[in-house]
Amino acid sequence: MIDLQVIHNVAVVTLSRAPVNAIHNDWIDAFYSILEKVLSTPNVGALHIRSDQKVFCAGADLAQISHHFSRHDGADRMVEDIARFHKLFERIESLPIVSLAEIGGAALGGGLELALACDLRIAAFEAKLGLPEAQLGLIPGAGGTQRLTWLCGKGVSSRLILGGEVIDGKTAGDLGIVQWAVPRDRLEFCAKEITSRIAQLSPAALALSKSCIAAAADTERNGFAEELEATRTMFNEPDTRQRIAKFLNKSSTHTYKTKD
Repeated sequence: MIDLQVIHNVAVVTLSRAPVNAIHNDWIDAFYSILEKVLSTPNVGALHIRSDQKVFCAGADLAQISHHFSRHDGADRMVEDIARFHKLFERIESLPIVSLAEIGGAALGGGLELALACDLRIAAFEAKLGLPEAQLGLIPGAGGTQRLTWLCGKGVSSRLILGGEVIDGKTAGDLGIVQWAVPRDRLEFCAKEITSRIAQLSPAALALSKSCIAAAADTERNGFAEELEATRTMFNEPDTRQRIAKFLNKSSTHTYKTKD
């Protein structure tokens, strides 16, 4: 259902459950196992989530949902399942490494909620994104109402959720739902280029930067104070000192040659 390859310090996770990467409990368990492998692999600097199906992910498995509606305790079972979505997406969001969702096809419902749990998103112009759960009398309850609002504001989240609108990748880029939107024939190359660049950055600096960014949305945290503490921490990192020494040496050499 899910494949993992580590290529040049990038963990490439390929969603491969035909035909639409529908999410069910076994799929969630498999994703957790993949994440544990990623975290136990040395020198992984970025997580690249993609699909080898025509869609990125179509969301919750409708067969599993249908089964709940046939049970007297179906509502409780449904809530338990969605809570598992929450925990997985929170795990992805809180990873110490940067994650990128490559959206080449449809990312609907839980599929878009999965992408929203990633730090970064890139979509093909032709991709379809939306949270159309209201069409089924449901809500995007796996974090969609929260993460889309945090990301793009009430106006955009209301447009998609309350309007039941499905948009293309280019529009998603215009609205800020994805950070990059490109033609489909450029998608794979651009996604690899982004994750390769990220994998060369300081892992510790990225992890602390992620934490400080998260603090900006948490009223109980002082993001400015956390920036100061993170700066103190990074100042004493051997990797930071090596990177700065290399930069200063390069700058000094460049300045000397310019004067000549």
